[in-house]
Amino acid sequence: MKKKILIIGGGPAGLTAALELARAGWSNVTVVEREKQLGGISRTLDYRGNHIDIGGHRFFSKSDKVMQWWKDIIPLQGAPSCDDLLLNRAVPLTPNGPDPETEDRTMLVRSRLSRILFLRRFFNYPVSLSADTLMNLGPVRVLKMGISYLWSLIHKRRENNLEDFFINRFGSELYKTFFRDYTAKVWGVPCNQIGADWGAQRVKGLSVTKVIAHALGKLVFWKKRNKQSGETSLIEEFWYPKYGPGQLWEAVGAEAEKLGVRILRKQDVTAVEMENGVVSALRIRDLANGEEYRESADFVISTTSVQELVSKIADAPVEVRHVAERLVYRDFMTVGLLLNKLILKSRNMNTSVGTDGVVPDNWIYVQENDVKVGRLQIFNNWSPYLVADRSKVWIGMEYFVNEGDELWNMDDAAFCRFAAGEMEKLGVIDSSDVVDSVVFRIQKAYPAYLGSYREFERIREWSDGITNLYLVGRNGMHRYNNMDHSMLSAMEAVKNITTGAVSKHNIWEVNTEKEYHESK
Repeated sequence: MKKKILIIGGGPAGLTAALELARAGWSNVTVVEREKQLGGISRTLDYRGNHIDIGGHRFFSKSDKVMQWWKDIIPLQGAPSCDDLLLNRAVPLTPNGPDPETEDRTMLVRSRLSRILFLRRFFNYPVSLSADTLMNLGPVRVLKMGISYLWSLIHKRRENNLEDFFINRFGSELYKTFFRDYTAKVWGVPCNQIGADWGAQRVKGLSVTKVIAHALGKLVFWKKRNKQSGETSLIEEFWYPKYGPGQLWEAVGAEAEKLGVRILRKQDVTAVEMENGVVSALRIRDLANGEEYRESADFVISTTSVQELVSKIADAPVEVRHVAERLVYRDFMTVGLLLNKLILKSRNMNTSVGTDGVVPDNWIYVQENDVKVGRLQIFNNWSPYLVADRSKVWIGMEYFVNEGDELWNMDDAAFCRFAAGEMEKLGVIDSSDVVDSVVFRIQKAYPAYLGSYREFERIREWSDGITNLYLVGRNGMHRYNNMDHSMLSAMEAVKNITTGAVSKHNIWEVNTEKEYHESK
């Protein structure tokens, strides 16, 4: 337990591994993180006291271990938050739990509402069989959807791509209405060029049958409070740290440091040295002063992108390097707009209101084809404490891009104006209400099931053969995992290290076996 363990990346997987190792008594653990902040894509960005959650992170898992792990770091609220009081909203309170109005280290219990903006109307997300849905679609579309769904039940396609996957589960008409264009917006390519693995990873058990069962269940059991059961896409309640997901991961980092873990921030791994078939050391550059140094290692846990990791291993076989070079990632831009108000509530979209008259959604998925924005977050509804001035509305507009493309290269000020213009076009805001704005760019936010992904097994076989190297997390495994799955993969890697297990099969099983299945 004195052996030296180096962890590349201080996101959910890396920090989970560090804390689990420290709790197990391993005293020589170091985390190497490129950014100043911890949390990876789950970090919280701060702009003049206004907090941005990159991509939105609901704290919910089918794993009781993960749920308890989060709660141990930041306890659940024991008193109503300011918006609970304002809306007279009843939430479950934990005896002796913290008061969010006076204590920062508080996990809020949030009501989930995500909807789709399409045809300038709101649809439930995921699509539900409600009167509003049927009315918004109109009888002709509904009839087509019903017929195409029935056809899909008796005429199953061979699932060669994501289009086949969606049509098998929802029918061609529902697929064309709610999945085809939005998925292409997210990934930059049509569904028939994306592997069916994406659907298996992210949609899994959700289907029209599940939606119908959920709708009937709500009618029959509406009085029963059991909101954290069933498909993840259908959950109605989740947890959320008072100041966003980054608050939790900074707290995890602080806890790990108390137990002796070294966390090196603003440090970049430049090379991975091998000796006798195992990793022997990392070459690291201090981004503050440019100096390079060497850290020897007995074990290495990597959460960095597979593409980067392989490029830094000189001894990597040519065929492995060739597969890694052709892996594809989707990059991400988020624009924060601080507003005097939203005008979305004034449009005829048949919606209730949240805090201060703002629509109550956490996320709004924008499926309109005349704008490039993919998703809209209303941060006030995730946590009112994310906003410095609660009389303002703080929203995040999410764009799925490729590094170096037209949007990525656009000047910050010009891009903020462009984003505000799209919101005005949709009738969400009036540009005159914009008080402030900011844009952030995130590289390799989403590992894509494109390019050489179908050959990824070559990388896995090679890396699994390096006995002291463990790939975990979303980018580390090149899997579009949720946060809890990244954590579970790290926990499995720690289990292997502490028990001396040779096989890494258990790590790769996370989010493939039934016990881990989750839909979103």
